[in-house]
Amino acid sequence: METLMSILIGVLFTIGTYLILTKSLIRIILGTSIISHGVHLLILTMGGLKSGGPPLLGIDTTTFTDALPQALILTAIVINFATTALFLVLSYRAYQELGTDNTAEMRGDENE
Repeated sequence: METLMSILIGVLFTIGTYLILTKSLIRIILGTSIISHGVHLLILTMGGLKSGGPPLLGIDTTTFTDALPQALILTAIVINFATTALFLVLSYRAYQELGTDNTAEMRGDENE
């Protein structure tokens, strides 16, 4: 299972990097969001993909699942949502002011 997750994480990082390297602001925002999803899966995979019971007293299980990676991922999802919303608002405002979402045109490069 870890091998499959590693391949999926690599695919997400590849797609996110490709989108970040484009010139459109919307694609850059989607790329950062996809990379953050890859990071979430990476944290979950590094925490261990094992089955077990919750770490509570009174439950008769021999293996327990670590809840810390899940808590970190939950916090990271909320932060990712807030930063994505901020990026979308900033890009919309930039599009209103400048009339384009192309980063080369925003810089004023005539060669592009």
